[in-house]
Amino acid sequence: MRSNSRSNGAVTPAESVSDKRRTNARDRSSAENAVRCILRHIGEDPEREGLARTPSRVVQAYEYLTSGYTQNPKQAINGALFTEEHYQEIILCRDLDFYSLCEHHLLPFIGKAHVAYLPNRHIVGLSKIARLVEIYARRLQIQERLTTQIAQTIMDEIKPLGVAVVLEAEHLCMRMRGVEKQNSHVTTSAMLGRFRTHLETRQEFMNLLRNGKN
Repeated sequence: MRSNSRSNGAVTPAESVSDKRRTNARDRSSAENAVRCILRHIGEDPEREGLARTPSRVVQAYEYLTSGYTQNPKQAINGALFTEEHYQEIILCRDLDFYSLCEHHLLPFIGKAHVAYLPNRHIVGLSKIARLVEIYARRLQIQERLTTQIAQTIMDEIKPLGVAVVLEAEHLCMRMRGVEKQNSHVTTSAMLGRFRTHLETRQEFMNLLRNGKN
């Protein structure tokens, strides 16, 4: 006799999808209510016409701005590795725009990433480096951690002879509040492999960066 999935506690695919949708709806409703609480806290009326749909818009915006949590950065590289035995010089992707949110104040920091690696018989599709930067940036971040995450993932997945990452960013938490320094920029770097152990390799990378700005 055919068993009934409901009687033995099993969950059918349709039930699983339905439960997930109900959970997502509850989570979004809670998030929208949280936005309304913040609006009331600052002295606003979340029910007035201009703000009536603001909670929904804010939740949707944060879902997009933090979409990196739903993506695996290692999968961005998998499938795009190619054998290249003869090229053994630095590969540099510079001026990769990124937008992220500071985890301390949930305010944006915006900048450019410069990513280089020294291949070891394998190269990666260039667009995958840009994608990797975006995935990590679309999370609550600090610039220092973002820098090292990009570098370490490339080192682990491509296994090059070395990786160098430099991020240059403007932090709105320093411009809009606090010290309010309007012309401030923050530069962070991560050097792995030969970029750390060989001064001439690191210097070549820095020269490539400087020459590209001239």
